[in-house]
Amino acid sequence: MKPAHIIAIIAIAISIGFIVSFMGDASEYVDFNKAEDFAKKGKEKKVHVIGKLPKNPIGKVVGLEYEPKLNPNLFVFEMVDNAGRKEKVYYNDAKPQDFERSEQIVVIGSYNKNNQFVADKILMKCPSKYEGQQKQLN
Repeated sequence: MKPAHIIAIIAIAISIGFIVSFMGDASEYVDFNKAEDFAKKGKEKKVHVIGKLPKNPIGKVVGLEYEPKLNPNLFVFEMVDNAGRKEKVYYNDAKPQDFERSEQIVVIGSYNKNNQFVADKILMKCPSKYEGQQKQLN
């Protein structure tokens, strides 16, 4: 066998190893019920939960707890997933800017031993700044 063939085989084997290792870290999109089931079964895998912030009848977001003077690295909020379950989410970081304006929230995290959903990351879908321009064009 030529040395070039041996190097190519080694490179392919290393590539396959990387792909397999990253597939194990991939998280999936679930609701709070499924995420809780994972935690009860002892699976400590991170999941994505999609939802919205609950609002009162006049459209104001409710259920936000953030006291930067007491603890700037703890933000607690309520979220309703796509299945309709409302859950408190604990985020160990500062409250994201324009959080209340978000149309949709994706939290990446898992349930802890106290049955609290702890988010490692928050992704927000905010209203498009182009929405008003689109309505004017139509």
